[in-house]
Amino acid sequence: MPEVNGSSPSASEFDAVVIGSGFAGLYMLYLLRKNGFKVREFEAGSGVGGTWYWNRYPGARCDSPSVHYSYSFSPELEQEWEWTEKYPRQPEILRYLNHVADRFDLRRDIQLETRVTSATYSETTNRWLIETDKGDRVAAKYCITAVGCLSAPSKPSYKGLDSFKGQLYYTAEWPHQEVDFTGQKVGVIGTGSTGIQLIPQIARQAAHLTVFQRTPNYSLPARNRPLSPDEQAQFKATYPQIRQANRESFGGFTVDPVGKPASVFSLTEEERQQKFEQGWERGGQTMMASFTDLTASLEGNKYAADFVRSKIAEIVKDPEIARMLMPDDHPLGSKRIPIDTEYYETYNRDNISLVDIRKDPIEEFTPGGLKTKEHEYNLDAVVFATGFDALTGALRRINITGKAGLTLQQKWAAGPLTYLGLQSAGFPNLFIITGPGSPSVLTNMPVAIEQHVEWIAGCLTYLREQGIQTIEPDDEAETNWVAHVNEVASHTLYPHANSWYLGANIPGKPRIFMPYVGGLGNYRKLCDEVAANGYEGFKLF
Repeated sequence: MPEVNGSSPSASEFDAVVIGSGFAGLYMLYLLRKNGFKVREFEAGSGVGGTWYWNRYPGARCDSPSVHYSYSFSPELEQEWEWTEKYPRQPEILRYLNHVADRFDLRRDIQLETRVTSATYSETTNRWLIETDKGDRVAAKYCITAVGCLSAPSKPSYKGLDSFKGQLYYTAEWPHQEVDFTGQKVGVIGTGSTGIQLIPQIARQAAHLTVFQRTPNYSLPARNRPLSPDEQAQFKATYPQIRQANRESFGGFTVDPVGKPASVFSLTEEERQQKFEQGWERGGQTMMASFTDLTASLEGNKYAADFVRSKIAEIVKDPEIARMLMPDDHPLGSKRIPIDTEYYETYNRDNISLVDIRKDPIEEFTPGGLKTKEHEYNLDAVVFATGFDALTGALRRINITGKAGLTLQQKWAAGPLTYLGLQSAGFPNLFIITGPGSPSVLTNMPVAIEQHVEWIAGCLTYLREQGIQTIEPDDEAETNWVAHVNEVASHTLYPHANSWYLGANIPGKPRIFMPYVGGLGNYRKLCDEVAANGYEGFKLF
């Protein structure tokens, strides 16, 4: 049996098994252990960090400000850690999570390099049997998945891929050693959030970079910068107020808007343009936060979308390249909006080409590169920035079997079904951290994670105190919640895009809008009310 931080496991039965050691898994382990539960945590990687362990590609960076993208459970941790930039880079976030693991002595209960392959519920013992690729068989009363919303990479299958003699790289499985593209002809497939971060970095190294784009994306400037000592001191002095505002906010962090947020229709054209310009200059999500109706009104959204397209035309010198980079098939914000550093400016370099693979699709790889329908490209390396099977992919890759032999894959065949995004009926004592049907990917993730982890820990403590053995959603409550999630989404512009929020990037995946759009603050209140009412909507036995 694999070693756990240097020693073999002494027992095969636990109160809880946690799957994953990123932001969610580390805090879940900390809180359960603090509450007296015996826990084993399994992590597929050779280190902790989750998303930030796997995604090491050049330019990898968080799009939430560092002061918000951190734990709030320990005032001591808040005071001792100093973030260096407004938007932290991957290495800094990974150092932070390793510091957390060490500071709170979490590693002794984490089994690394161990992937959970199945979790099977026994109706006889009311226990989950968890099996791993290392041969472990562990029983636990509770199984808690902290597998992440964006952790199952999408790997397109192309004819001839195995014949390619160059190097293939997947951004979500980036090598731990530095990759040097100097002097190489490089191809990047994908212009989502990852591609937008990656492309400027590779363009600075490569002899030539060819970007293969299916769908252009709106991107806003990050305006990243180092944090001054005065700013760090101010954050540390006001963390309680910052955290409380985050918990009550719609998206898990607060953004200072340009003036008072207003309807696009309440302003004159000159006022509207001035507000757009100021938001663009401030960077990040400021522009979006400065208006009240950009995600609800298609007509209002067009003003903002036109503004971003005008900025692309202003920045990119080649009019044809600028046109190719302008989104025209979805409203601004209906897909996750990347924030970038010199993404559009990169296309002014003389060593970059842009290929529209909607018009000229990739047909096959060759030993020396790849062929599209109309052209052939000689390449030394190809980077896949092709996204994830979001929200459900990592769960579906574990063979999870609940009552009466029902698998999660079977139950979710037409789309995920959950109550509050926390549990799915027919799978007692199985908890999902930031699962489909919760705000999750529409928020600043650490705040959403903390809310779920604290709710689950409180629930398990309540069950223990009351002598209750199992908890699972009532079928009606689950049905009503799924309907509510869909109904709320229907009042927004999110369903107008073929995005990964709906699973549209994965062939054959059901088109269901998966996250909850009602806002994290409102969702928190709903969850608290459910718990206060004796876990209303759940069946307790």
